[in-house]
Amino acid sequence: MQFRTNPKNGDQLSALGFGCMRFPGMPARIDFEATEKLILTAVEQGVNYLDTAYIYTGSEAALGDIFTRNPGLREKVKLATKLPILKCSSMADFDTYLNRSLERLKVDSVDYYLIHNLTSFKSWEHLVEIGVEEWIAKQQEAGRIINIGFSFHGPEGDFEPLLDAYAWDFCQIQYNYLNEHYQAGTAGLKAAAARGIPVIVMEPLLGGKLAAPLPEKAQAVLTEEETSTDPVRLALRWLWDKPEVTVVLSGMNALSQLEENIATANDANPGCLTETEIRAVDAARAAVAESYKIPCTGCGYCMPCPRKVDIPGCFNAYNASFAHGWFQGVQQYVTASGALSGKLHLASDCTQCGACAKRCPQHIDIPKELGTVKRRLQIPGLATILKVGLRFIVR
Repeated sequence: MQFRTNPKNGDQLSALGFGCMRFPGMPARIDFEATEKLILTAVEQGVNYLDTAYIYTGSEAALGDIFTRNPGLREKVKLATKLPILKCSSMADFDTYLNRSLERLKVDSVDYYLIHNLTSFKSWEHLVEIGVEEWIAKQQEAGRIINIGFSFHGPEGDFEPLLDAYAWDFCQIQYNYLNEHYQAGTAGLKAAAARGIPVIVMEPLLGGKLAAPLPEKAQAVLTEEETSTDPVRLALRWLWDKPEVTVVLSGMNALSQLEENIATANDANPGCLTETEIRAVDAARAAVAESYKIPCTGCGYCMPCPRKVDIPGCFNAYNASFAHGWFQGVQQYVTASGALSGKLHLASDCTQCGACAKRCPQHIDIPKELGTVKRRLQIPGLATILKVGLRFIVR
């Protein structure tokens, strides 16, 4: 495993971090045995940064049970979790959610604690008004929070002011080769590094979008040079090529994914990207951007929908209809609708309540875009066709 130095405190952090938002079985019910095996295998092979959050259903509790069942494991890792600021309206709320996280994790302190999902400088100012700076100082003095940082999901112009608003120990940004000019972007990455602030990268594969087979032009570039055409390897190497990146988080839910990512991390250093890989990324970026119409990463923050619409599934189907053809998009849409399980919920079921849009880190106008999905993929009479067809399947 390659390790990178946290310039703030000298911590040696594994280049590959374990993102704990997509454990096996999540979000319905975590497969604990599979999750424990993944975590133990990762740590055995050098991964020492585990990233979870209060709002990742069941994740903190699963990690807490894993720590309890495996004495000594906690001391081998740097543990990160997050404060759900959308639930906080007073300093007492800060205490409540940190206490709950510590109880679930069965630990006395968090190594890397994040103000979760800052979307603007104004959102930070609101937290300051209710005492977050005083609260952070008290928690760090008590040793319950070792390092304090924030995760960012706002416009590029708000990122640098946030970097300068507090003496941050680290920050976390969404970053990949399609997001160089989105949210913090490359400019934000370099701005943080210039201030000596370590950067943790989330969404390196854009919710799995960059794990799909490479576009033909990009694959051809690599094939001609007899270079690996693995899209995940290419996306991760693109990140680790940059010296400003400290840790890249990956939400691995299978041993094969873990092993492949560790193998990639083991030989990826700043400057590792070849000219061939750079040309392949350029070709992939151009091709993917053409078909990537709705910037949904599949994070699931918008869920659950009161009308039980699978919002990420609808958006994924819509994007697939441009990337892989309209018919395949319709097939994915039918699957996302739940028709095959007998629980039909289409984009047309949206009542425009707007609850989802308020929670979206990408600031997608979800009700509007569900209407876009309906117009492209929901052929007239689809609901009736699916309901009638389901009766025959059940019989």
